[in-house]
Amino acid sequence: MFYDILKVLKLTFIKERMLAVLITLTPGCRNIFIDCLKATFLIAVLAIMNVKTCWNSTLELLKCAYSVREFTCEWLQNRRYAEFRPLFTTQDVWMNVMYIREVFRPFQYWTVCMSTRHTVRLHHAISVNNDMFDQMDSVMRALAKIKTQLKEDLFIRVKLTRQKLSNYYADVTPTTGMPLYSAHILHHFRKSRLLRKWDQGMDNYCEDVTPNTTQ
Repeated sequence: MFYDILKVLKLTFIKERMLAVLITLTPGCRNIFIDCLKATFLIAVLAIMNVKTCWNSTLELLKCAYSVREFTCEWLQNRRYAEFRPLFTTQDVWMNVMYIREVFRPFQYWTVCMSTRHTVRLHHAISVNNDMFDQMDSVMRALAKIKTQLKEDLFIRVKLTRQKLSNYYADVTPTTGMPLYSAHILHHFRKSRLLRKWDQGMDNYCEDVTPNTTQ
């Protein structure tokens, strides 16, 4: 079942969050971890915790935990923390988790990009959605060629995610379609290129009554 992949993600996240808490729990724990880092990093890179109201922080927690996994392993070798060794995530699990993270990376990128800008962003809406659709379509084409249980589970999850995004997009477009299209066309770089691309993909021509470009 595709729910297995969610179990892998959830379990990895729980373990890495617990390790982040333990590593930063006391100055002693933190200093021992920093000593493990000193041979490689001039500036200490500590494990971080997520913020429940910010889903991107969960991805950042996994990214940071992956980057310091070798030092976490060394920290756990200390006899003081032997009881926490079952929390360590193996390399095989990490490979799957980071692969999944890469699949959904555009969502994180566009969330950060759009939320940190202080200018009008309406003209980006169509392009952002298209970029995420293209990413998921590309991933599904690649996954369809790999016949392993994990990849099949991931394929189903990506497919459901694409359907969810498609439903959101379909709900928005009827009421705000014209403002979105107008903002997109008025952008000095995009203009009507996207609409012509859509027509070509659907075999529409300018002489037709209902092509996107004519509308």
